[in-house]
Amino acid sequence: MSAIQEFHWEPQPEAQKLVDELVATVVERCAGAATLAKRMVHDTGTRLKDWLDTITALRTPALRARLLDVGFERRAMPGAPDCFVHQGGLFPRIVLEDRAATRLFVKVDSVIDFLSAWHIADDPRTATDNVEGDPASPMRQARAFMGDGAEVWVVERHGYRGFVAPKPDAERAMLRLRHIEVFRRRARDFDSDSAGLDHVDRLVDAAIADLGEDVACAAFFEAEREYWLRRNRAAQVQKSRQDKLGLGWANHDHHTYRSSRECFTRLVALFEKLGFKARERFYAGEEAGWGAQVLEQPEAGITIFADVDLSPEEVLGNFAHEPLEPRKELGTVGLWCGLHGEAILQAGMHHLECQFDFEALKDQLEAAHIDTMDPFTSFPYLRQAFTAGERWPVAEKRIARLLSAGLITPAQAAQFRAQGAIGSHLENLERNDGFKGFNQKGISEIISKTDPRRQAQLIGA
Repeated sequence: MSAIQEFHWEPQPEAQKLVDELVATVVERCAGAATLAKRMVHDTGTRLKDWLDTITALRTPALRARLLDVGFERRAMPGAPDCFVHQGGLFPRIVLEDRAATRLFVKVDSVIDFLSAWHIADDPRTATDNVEGDPASPMRQARAFMGDGAEVWVVERHGYRGFVAPKPDAERAMLRLRHIEVFRRRARDFDSDSAGLDHVDRLVDAAIADLGEDVACAAFFEAEREYWLRRNRAAQVQKSRQDKLGLGWANHDHHTYRSSRECFTRLVALFEKLGFKARERFYAGEEAGWGAQVLEQPEAGITIFADVDLSPEEVLGNFAHEPLEPRKELGTVGLWCGLHGEAILQAGMHHLECQFDFEALKDQLEAAHIDTMDPFTSFPYLRQAFTAGERWPVAEKRIARLLSAGLITPAQAAQFRAQGAIGSHLENLERNDGFKGFNQKGISEIISKTDPRRQAQLIGA
């Protein structure tokens, strides 16, 4: 089996049908669930089923048999001995219990933000806190809505996948907050990329020593999303829409980092230190000239697309761990790094891809004067498109360095000085039937359209 084919994902329509039926049961029996589902589509262009962390349902022989039949596997976990997971698709975990009520656990960035947005207060007659888990705990949850044998809960996770909130640990909670602050404020601009990578390595090592790799990973990417958000208007508009419902970015699908060939193995090593495991390798096509290593951190619930200029031969090798030789010319990814800096350092992420109702989001962003590029994937089970690129100014020192190395022309240098270059996007993604993979072919043309050299030619025309 080739490296490209090692991970082969297929749509899982029967598993999706089962999940949809469980969701429909709650929506039909719980008015709060129905309102939440409606407002998610109308206010944020998202779908309730894409926000689900876990579903609990009444344990019956028939449901157990059906779960196994559609590809779920039993995996006992602390607090959930009858837990079922699907390794072949993106689905919530399903836990069978003796209680009759079917419960949906909705992922959010902050339980308190959600409860506040929906004006859900503690019962003043009992003064009982209905939130399970202390502030700054790696996991908190609370019941939001109740119906006839159906409930909606919200859950926030920070590198913890268990079903029972950890015991209070004030010292550890404070350490987590301190490391988040360090990651948010970390220096990103150095005299050399090597020095910058040394610095971020030290910060990550310190966080892992205090928190463990899973909680440290969640803290790191919380700060990474914030840095990217500050540099992308489409993201700011969409985040504010999701925050109005108290949701945050908990619908993130994957985080995309661009890297020079020289820094790529160090970037991958940093992610692996944080608990990521390599998944499929991606190649955009010979005409695009770049590829990616997909990495996943299952405990933190984060997936990464790590992009780098590659030849067809290199993508079949161990390019994530064996140093790539420098080139005399730059591809799309290398030039982006040359103009803006490494994504792990100065530039920040190239894009965050979240799960949406594709058409709803496109229409709603258009109403907010944010354009969407042509889709590069239009399958029934996967639809993808970038928002129009956020154009960033380019530092003179970077233009001069590229020009002196013969990597851009004087005309391109003049254009970058005057117009800047596209830096980042928000990506609109809709997954159906639990499809977990990516489009290995369709992305070539759209990435070509975002090449800064082509943009300079179009602007100058």
